[in-house]
Amino acid sequence: MTERLADVSARIDGIRQLGAVVNAMKGIAAARARTARAQIEAIDSYAATMAVAMSNVLGPAETMPAPKAEEVAKTGKTGFLVFCAEQGFAGAFSERVLDSIEEDLAIADLFLIGTRGLSIAAARGLEPVWSAAMASHTPAIPKLADGIAKAIYRALDEGRFERLDVVHAGWAFGQPRIERQVLLPIDLSDLPPPTPTRPLTQLPDDALIASLSGDYVHALVCKAALHAFAAENEARMEAMSAAGSQIDRELEQFQATLRRVRQEEITAEIIELGTGATTAQHAR
Repeated sequence: MTERLADVSARIDGIRQLGAVVNAMKGIAAARARTARAQIEAIDSYAATMAVAMSNVLGPAETMPAPKAEEVAKTGKTGFLVFCAEQGFAGAFSERVLDSIEEDLAIADLFLIGTRGLSIAAARGLEPVWSAAMASHTPAIPKLADGIAKAIYRALDEGRFERLDVVHAGWAFGQPRIERQVLLPIDLSDLPPPTPTRPLTQLPDDALIASLSGDYVHALVCKAALHAFAAENEARMEAMSAAGSQIDRELEQFQATLRRVRQEEITAEIIELGTGATTAQHAR
C-alpha cells in the first residue's frame, strides 16, 4: 500500500512538472504572438505603400495581369515559397500548409522555411531546392527575407521556375487559414489604381521600377513571414492550452486516486490496530 501511495505521489509530481513546462511554452508563444500581431499592421501598411508606389510609377498603361496559373503550369516551371513551423508542439500547423498544395508539389520547386516543416516534408518524400530556419524573433524577419530573396532570384536566373507563389498560414477568428499569393512575376493586377498625377522622379524609369520591384517583393516576403510567425505561435498557444486542460484533468484524477489510496491505508491501519488489540485481549 505504501509503495502504491509513493507511486501515485510521484506521478502527481511528474504531471505538475509537465504542467509547468506547458504553461511556460504557452506563455512564450503568447508573448511572441502578441508582438507579431502588434507589428502586422505596420508591415501590411508598408507592403501597401510599396504597391501604391509601383502603381504610380508604372501608370495605367503598364498595368497587366501576371500569367495565369494554368498557363504557367503547362511549362512545369512553377515554384512555391512555403512557410511552415520552426518548432514542434503546434498541432497540425505544418501539415495544413503542405496539404493545401499537395497536388501542385509534384511538379513544383519547393522553397521551404521552418525546421519542423522541413522534417515533415522529408517524411512525405519532398526535397526542397532551398530551405532555411524560420526567424525565432520578429526583428530577424527582414534578414530572413533578404536570404529568401537572394535564393529565389538565383533560382529564377537558373530558369528553375517561371512563377513563384508564396504560401503561409494566417490566423483569423481563432482559426488558421491558408493564404496563397503570386510573388513572381509581380501580379500587377493586384496593384491599386494609380493616382491621377504621376509623381516627379529623378531616376530613369527602368532603374526605378527595378528598385521598387525588389523592395515590393521584399515587403511581400516580410509580410508573409510575419503572418506565418504569428500564426505558428497562435497555433502553439492553442495546442498548449489543450495540453494544459488535459493535464488538469489527469491531475484531478490522480489526486482523487491519491485520496482513495490514503483512505485505504488509514482504514488498513485501523483494522490492523483493532486486530492487534483483540489479539492482545485474548492472550491475557
